[in-house]
Amino acid sequence: MTSQQHKKSSLAALTLAAVGIVYGDIGTSPLYTLKTIFDPTHGLALNHDNLVGVVSLIFWGLTMIVSLKYVSLVLRADNRGEGGIMALMALALNSVAKVAGKWHFPLLLLGTFGATMFYGDSVITPAISVLGAIEGLEVAAPALEQFVVPLTIIVLVSLYSVQRHGTAGIGRFFGPVMVVWFIALAAMGVVNIMDEPSILNALNPVHGFKFLLRNGFVAFVALGAVVLAFTGAEALYADMGHFGKKPIRMAWFLVCFPALALNYLGQGALLIHDPNAASNPFFNMLGPWSVYPLVVLSTMAAVIASQATISGTFSMTKQAIALGMLPRMRVLHTSESEIGQIYIPMVNWLQLIVVLLAVIGFQSSDALAGAYGIAVTATMLATTILTFFVIRYRWHLPLVLCFIATGFFVVMDIALFSASTLKLLHGGWLPLLLGTALFTVMLTWRTGRELVFQNLEKHAIPLEAFLNSLFMAPPVRVPGTAVFLRGESDGVPHALLHNLSHNKVLHERVVFFTVHIVEEPYVLPDEQVKVTALGHECYQLSVYYGFKDEPDMPKLLALCGDKGLHFEMMETSFFIARQTVISSPGAGMAPWREHLFVAMSRNARAAADYYQIPPNRVIELGTQVEI
Repeated sequence: MTSQQHKKSSLAALTLAAVGIVYGDIGTSPLYTLKTIFDPTHGLALNHDNLVGVVSLIFWGLTMIVSLKYVSLVLRADNRGEGGIMALMALALNSVAKVAGKWHFPLLLLGTFGATMFYGDSVITPAISVLGAIEGLEVAAPALEQFVVPLTIIVLVSLYSVQRHGTAGIGRFFGPVMVVWFIALAAMGVVNIMDEPSILNALNPVHGFKFLLRNGFVAFVALGAVVLAFTGAEALYADMGHFGKKPIRMAWFLVCFPALALNYLGQGALLIHDPNAASNPFFNMLGPWSVYPLVVLSTMAAVIASQATISGTFSMTKQAIALGMLPRMRVLHTSESEIGQIYIPMVNWLQLIVVLLAVIGFQSSDALAGAYGIAVTATMLATTILTFFVIRYRWHLPLVLCFIATGFFVVMDIALFSASTLKLLHGGWLPLLLGTALFTVMLTWRTGRELVFQNLEKHAIPLEAFLNSLFMAPPVRVPGTAVFLRGESDGVPHALLHNLSHNKVLHERVVFFTVHIVEEPYVLPDEQVKVTALGHECYQLSVYYGFKDEPDMPKLLALCGDKGLHFEMMETSFFIARQTVISSPGAGMAPWREHLFVAMSRNARAAADYYQIPPNRVIELGTQVEI
């Protein structure tokens, strides 16, 4: 096989995988979008002009928001190949650091807010997708309605229970299943368009504008439901690191966009032809014979959409931990070959609890649709604003061009967000509540860590001065290597002071180990390690990690060999100061936030565990830090 053929086959394989993982969420939107828009409670009349207008808005929304904004513009704003709002925030912060430092904190808040809204969205996606799929049973036999919620719960519990085994095994089926799903969407659309070709007028954007002008406030309310057609757009940016830009673009333009457009046109055609199908247009598209097969296929598609969201949440959490926004947690790797496939038990079970509460509390996809739009549009708006700072301060494009490029999308995002806020009391409070809670947790953790660093810095003993005075009357040196973990702003590690105070000895070789997290996803292996000799067989080992790099102490120590610092693991001891944070009055945070920080700090995963240091080589020494 020539290299050209190999490239083509790997591109095809990546495109197929992208169809399965990236577009699951947006691909299951036809299950509930039109059903929700024409829900009688919204007061939108079901007539020919309104149907053409709504389908026109959906078609041009997919074109403008997904094709133009995300696929054409935002995918260019990658952070060394990585996407997602956390990577975009890091890129924006990096971009403004030298020229517009005053924007640092506002952008940090905006990026964090957008990320927490993504978490809110990731709770609703599994609930609404699986509910929407299983609700097809009601179309087949109304008596089965009582089984919809129990069956949804069974599917979701099963899905979250298999997470710890990883998705490598079933992941290879995601692409083919979703391709079948998109082919089915397209075919169902074509069959109905042939019965009622007048729906093709919706391809003219004038009908969308006329619909908005004609219906006024009712159209504005409907806009909050039209948003449902664009949910999942953020996922295609977040998954860029796994697949690359080209496969994501090809999957969208060759498979997903045509299938979605045809299906929405087909649903519109069906409702012109048979307005009685409005109770569930999707499952009425092919008649009674198709309902059960469609329930099976759509449930599979919904599970795949949910899986992509769950994986995205794990990935986002890992980035947040590395960027210092969340405490260290247990992160398990589910694949030997795939570095990005991880499982975070705490996040998995917390998310399942909230998803089940959403299913039990809302009972139907219609009710949950009210909760959906706010989180999605808030994240979209945050992404657009962050993109402005990247194209202005990193790409250095003219200010006018930056305003034109992003201003157009800001107006659209604000319109959709405003329409979604009308649903605040009808479920919209759920993602906002979740997002606000998480936002508080992230800011509390970050502020608390800063207070800890300030305290340590205040009481720090400069390392070089300490070593000079220590070796005037050197302590007894014992065989072996001692590695002391030391923060960026620390002076002499507390563990070293305790060791000298209690054991009165020093190892014949001493290494001070400091980790620096840079605002980029990855650092090249030959740039990760920097060794500085401090004299008397003491060394400063500085390690540089990106926020998606995998901390791995044994691998790092092997890299040190190239820098002239060789380690024999069985002769190396790792001394770690286990910090116990104590809250003190007037520390700079509200008392309840101090208590929250102390609780998180005590339950955070140990540094030794996080850096994958062999447990039998670790010596932990306690130290108390006041905030």
